[in-house]
Amino acid sequence: MGSFAVHAGCRIAYDRRGTGPAVLFIQGVGVHGDGWLPQVEALSDTFTCLTFDNRGTGRSQPAGGPITVEQMAADALAVLDAEGLHSAHVVGHSLGGLVAVFVALAARERVKSLALLCTFADGRAAAPLTYRMVWLGMRSRVGTRAMRRRGFAKLIYPPGRDTDADFDRLTALFGHDLGDTPAVVGPQLVAMRRASALPRLAELAGIPTLVANAAHDPIAPPRVGRPLADGIPGARYIEFPDASHGLPITHAAATNGLLREHLEAVR
Repeated sequence: MGSFAVHAGCRIAYDRRGTGPAVLFIQGVGVHGDGWLPQVEALSDTFTCLTFDNRGTGRSQPAGGPITVEQMAADALAVLDAEGLHSAHVVGHSLGGLVAVFVALAARERVKSLALLCTFADGRAAAPLTYRMVWLGMRSRVGTRAMRRRGFAKLIYPPGRDTDADFDRLTALFGHDLGDTPAVVGPQLVAMRRASALPRLAELAGIPTLVANAAHDPIAPPRVGRPLADGIPGARYIEFPDASHGLPITHAAATNGLLREHLEAVR
C-alpha cells in the first residue's frame, strides 16, 4: 500500500495501479487489499484499480473506534476523496460486497456500477448454520496450525480441491497465515451481522449491477445471493456451478472476464 487516507481516527492504507476509469475494490472479513491482486493484475491495463485495507486490517491502523458497515462504507468513499475522484465502479467480495451496497446507498451519485461477488444483502443471512458450515468453521479454528490452514482453505475452495500447494499464495493474498485469525475478524463479523440493506435495495435502481455467487459457497450460498440480485431492479445474476467462496482467486480468469465485460458495458 503506497498511500493513506486519514479518516475518522484511522489511516486507511490504499494502493492505486493502472490507468483508465476508476474501480474501487472492497475486501471481506480479515483480508487486506492485496487479496484483489488477481483482479488488479488482469484489469489495470485499462482501468485505474484502487485497493485498500479496511480499518483495523493490515496497515490501516489504528481501527479508530467501533467498526460498522456504515463506517467501512465511509472509509471507502474517503479513499475516493483522497484520490480526488468523484465516482468509480465499485466491486466487493463477501462483507466487502455488503459494504459496497452501503456505499451506493450513502452516495449513489459516486457509484458508476456495482459488482457484488459471493455476498448478501443481510449480514445475518451469511454463513448459515448448516452442518457443512459449522464443521468447516470449527476446522478453521481448532487443532494444529496445519489443520487450521486446511480447514480455512476448505471454506474457500470447492469440495475435492487439493489446497496444500496453495498455502503460500493464499497467505500472500489474505495478508496472514491461514491458520491464524486476525483480531479484527471478530468486530467485523459483529458489524456484518448487524447490517442489512434488504429494505433499501430498490433505491439502487438504475445502477448497473452484477451479482455473482458460487454453488458450493458455505458463507454466501446462492440462496442468500439471489435476494440481493432480485432486490435491485435490473441486476444481472450469475452463478458459478463449480466454485466456492474463494471465487475471485480460484476462478480468477472467469471472474476477471466477467468483471471486464461488466465494467466495459457501463463506461
